[in-house]
Amino acid sequence: MSPAERANRNRRNPRRRGSGGKSPVRGGVANPASTPHSRMRTVRETSAGGLVVDGLGGPPDQLCAALIGRTDRRGRLLWSLPKGHIEKGETAEETAMREVHEETGVRSKVLTELGSIDYWFVTEGRRVHKTVHHYLLRYLGGELSDADIEVTEVAWVPLTELRTRLAYADERKLADIADQLIADIDPAWLKDADDPGAALG
Repeated sequence: MSPAERANRNRRNPRRRGSGGKSPVRGGVANPASTPHSRMRTVRETSAGGLVVDGLGGPPDQLCAALIGRTDRRGRLLWSLPKGHIEKGETAEETAMREVHEETGVRSKVLTELGSIDYWFVTEGRRVHKTVHHYLLRYLGGELSDADIEVTEVAWVPLTELRTRLAYADERKLADIADQLIADIDPAWLKDADDPGAALG
């Protein structure tokens, strides 16, 4: 079993702000080492993010996606899709574009939904059920930057290499969905949908 597969089996160390010290919950039952189940309250959190792709409408072998790398508690660099909490007054799509910009430095526009991922973890005496909505986004401009304090590295990765880079199986499944969506995109539709003013600037 590869390090990435072991990391996925143990579930991710949730990566959003204030997430230190969280422990996974499996099957709705808290880790015995954590706060007793009877004392914990359950809360729900919702985030959004996605796969931003450069080169849409061009040769398939030139398509690249922006990924972020975070260092886990074991010192391993784990690559994943940018994502973050939906702020008050934001739509999930707006959050996805904002988080891509904050975590990678690039501007993008949502094209379509990829799917949602949900999981449980325990933190500070709470059981958290988190749902993350993912989108396929089109790169509009900007340079990669790892200025975000929570990001160790950022990189453009060829779409053909996503499955070997992404640390989590659920995100690799989203990459497969993105492949099919991209293959079905009509270049004329991309031209009509090209509206930089609609993306985060």
